[in-house]
Formats: sequence, structure tokens, C-alpha cells
Amino acid sequence: MAKRIWKAYFVPGGKPARAAYKTLPMHSKDDPPKARDLCIVSNFVEVFLAREGHGNPVGINYLEKVQIPHLPSIYGAMLAGVGFVLMGAGIPLKIPGVLDRLAHHQPATYPLQIAGSRDGDDTSLRFAPRDIVEREIPPLMRPKFLAIVASNTLAVTISRKANGRVDGFVIEGPTAGGHNAPPRGKLTLNEEGEPIYAERDTVDLARLRELGRPFWLAGGYGSPEKLREALALGAAGVQVGTAFAFCAESGLSEEYRRPILNGVASGAVRVFTDPLASPTGFPFKVVAVEGSLSEEDVYAGRSRVCDLGYLREPYRTAEGQIGYRCAAEPVATYVSKGGRAGNTVGRKCLCNALMANIGHPQMRAGSYVEKGLITAGNDLSGVARFLPAEGTVYSAADVIAKLLGHESARPAGAGGMKPLSSGNS
Repeated sequence: MAKRIWKAYFVPGGKPARAAYKTLPMHSKDDPPKARDLCIVSNFVEVFLAREGHGNPVGINYLEKVQIPHLPSIYGAMLAGVGFVLMGAGIPLKIPGVLDRLAHHQPATYPLQIAGSRDGDDTSLRFAPRDIVEREIPPLMRPKFLAIVASNTLAVTISRKANGRVDGFVIEGPTAGGHNAPPRGKLTLNEEGEPIYAERDTVDLARLRELGRPFWLAGGYGSPEKLREALALGAAGVQVGTAFAFCAESGLSEEYRRPILNGVASGAVRVFTDPLASPTGFPFKVVAVEGSLSEEDVYAGRSRVCDLGYLREPYRTAEGQIGYRCAAEPVATYVSKGGRAGNTVGRKCLCNALMANIGHPQMRAGSYVEKGLITAGNDLSGVARFLPAEGTVYSAADVIAKLLGHESARPAGAGGMKPLSSGNS
């Protein structure tokens, strides 16, 4: 499998700057072998590289909403010895059972949400490890499963109804970066156009502790003070995203990292909770950065195209087949598939934007270069606590040292840490 992928995609010396990346097969319910194999190998490589050089457990985070790649992706990560699987953006009731079966190389299924599906429709994704392994191998380590939730109701539902062991929860508040859970109840916006979260969107930690599972708090907990607060509240620890997203090892393109950190240093950064940007319909945190899709003229100057398709929605066609649509694809195309034109307003292609964020933008017709869309938590300005006295380069080790109340990990007189490749971060 690795040899086939190497032969198909490796470019000796690297891709020419003005050349386009080779188009990958888009995922569908009955994935072609090429798409399945890429999921297995890419997840294996990501975890393998992250585990090099230390003995600490490595976790991998999936969005439940991106369902089609789940089974081969998780299996590839497990082949590489992943220690934790984390999942949010949905209700991952069936993932614990998947982990149990894949650990023993047994066939696994996962329910696919198909808009408009009817009783009797085949909505199950299937994956059989023994169809792809080339020899007998011993059972794999079953990784621990952490569900990412934003409400007590969801935590209770998952703990009671999951089809296997749930090892803990990450409690992610609406100040966290990336996708946020929508506010409970009717959506209302503030004067800036952001969703308003109220008391009912706050997790009752006393009730959560009654579940008897470890939990981590996320969203604005990237400081020594908030870590101590979380531990005092009974948490096992905290999840920190934004501080690591802008450190030297994160893989974020310097085109975006440098101006954002300059803004952090000067106190001139802004994070907007955009209720429309994501094709998923979930609110999405967006950092205002010149030249990115956060700017209206940059967004308007991009021709809508869907060629990666990770956030496409499966739907039942009039003929009873499965089609795929995305609110960020060309409007006429989306409407022809039964989508409402109103759902396309303000939607941005996160798939291509997130690739551009890490320095791999697609090149179109040899001239147009895909633009990024940067996300961060509301505490982006708090990244200033990790910056050196002079300059804006800091390392992941600096973040950990600061959070744990230690002196900076930066060597005396060093202007910054040498960045590792994104694959090793």
C-alpha cells in the first residue's frame, strides 16, 4: 500500500511552485480503494512521526461530522500505536465499539447520516481490516476514547448509550478555537454578528463529576492560573489549542503566523465567531488577517469550487441514490442538488483554506493561489504570555514550561527555537 501511494504521489525534488497538487479521489459511502488507502497511510504516518523520540502517549482528534473516513483513518492511527482518540462535532456513540473491534482486526461498521434517508436505506459504512493487511499481525492496543462535549446532556447521553468504554470527556466551551457547538435554543446574534451564548450553554461541573469519568477543560484555559483553577474544580487537566497553534513547531504558515503574532505583541488582534463561515453550520472562530478569507474582498475574489470535499453532506437523491453537496460549492450546483440557496451565503471552503494555512495551498490555472482562513480561541491575545521579551518566536516547550509554572524552556540568549517540520510537531 505504501509503495502504491509513493509511486502515485511522490514528486522527486518537490512540486514546482506554480504547479497544482494532484487531485485526490473524494470520499463517498463506498470509498474507492485509493481513498481508503490514503486514509490508512496518512493517519499511520501522522501518529508514527508524532511518537518519535519520546515515550509519551499521542492522541488524534477527529470531527464526528466528517464520518466517511472514520473507519480506515482510525485503523491507520491504531496501527501506529495511537494512545487516545478524541472526537467532537457530533455524537460519537459508536466510536468505542469501533475501537474494540479494530483492535482485534475485526470488521467494523459506522452509521452514516444521510439527509432525507428512509427506513430500509443502506446507511452503514463498512471496513474490514483483513481485506487490506498482508499478513497475520497480533491485536493492537485499544486507544482510550475521549468525547469532546459542550453540555451535560451530551456527556450523560454518551456515557450511558455508547457501545463501549468511554474513558473521559473534554469539556469545550464556546471560547475555544475552531468549530463551536451552536448555542442551545434559538440563535441570536450580538451587535457584532456573533452568536450569543447564555447560562444554559455552561456545563455544570458538579453534575459532570457524578459520571465518575476524568475530564479536561478547554476554551480559555491556556494559562497557569486557569490550569490551577481547572484542577481545583476536579478536572484531570486542560486542553490547550491556541497557544500551540502559533508556536514554532505547529506547521502554521509564516505568511499568517508572523502578522498574527505581531498583532498579539501590539495588542491588535481580533477573533470573530462567524455563524456562517463553516459549511457544517457550526459557528467557526476566525482571526482577522490581511490577505486571508477573513477579508470580504478576498472571499469575494475566490471562485467557488469543491474539490476536496471533506465537509460534504450526503443526501438521498430523488432516485434513491446517495449524492453529496457542500454549502461552499458553486451556488447553482448546490441548489441543483436540493440545497437551499440561503444556506450558501457567507460559506467558506474550509477544506482548501486549512491546507493553505499550513503552507500547502492549491494552485489553480497556474495563477490563483488558495487563501487561508485562520482560527483561534477568544484568548488569542493571551498568547502574549508566551512571547519572549524581544521577538515573536516561541516553542511548544515554552508553552508547557509556562503552564506548569516553570522557567522558560528557552536557552539563555536564544532568539527562538528551531522549528521542527509539521509532521514532527
